[in-house]
Amino acid sequence: QASLVESGGGLVQAGGSLRLSCAASGRTLSSYFMAWFRQAPGKEREFVARISPGGGGRSYADSVKGRFTISRDNAKNTVYLQMNSLKPEDTGVYYCNIVRPPSYSPADYWGQGTQVTVSS
Repeated sequence: QASLVESGGGLVQAGGSLRLSCAASGRTLSSYFMAWFRQAPGKEREFVARISPGGGGRSYADSVKGRFTISRDNAKNTVYLQMNSLKPEDTGVYYCNIVRPPSYSPADYWGQGTQVTVSS
């Protein structure tokens, strides 16, 4: 069965950096748009960043533009999220998922996510 496994989260001080990874098993990601989402405590899950199958097209939420960079290595079947200049409001569980145009809605299944905590 296909699965997505997120990793790389942790506790970091404001202004710090983290690099998240999303590895797939049982499915080749190279033909899919991929996205990162996050969910803060008590809030709904929200879009963070999206990347096209070839990696040439990227889109970001306004709240992370200029600080986060999404990338992918199709040879490794992995998607990354480099997060710099982290803020306490970036705290949450981060998830990756396949998204499909034109709405870029995420697939129904979610991985376990990876916790990111930014202290002030």
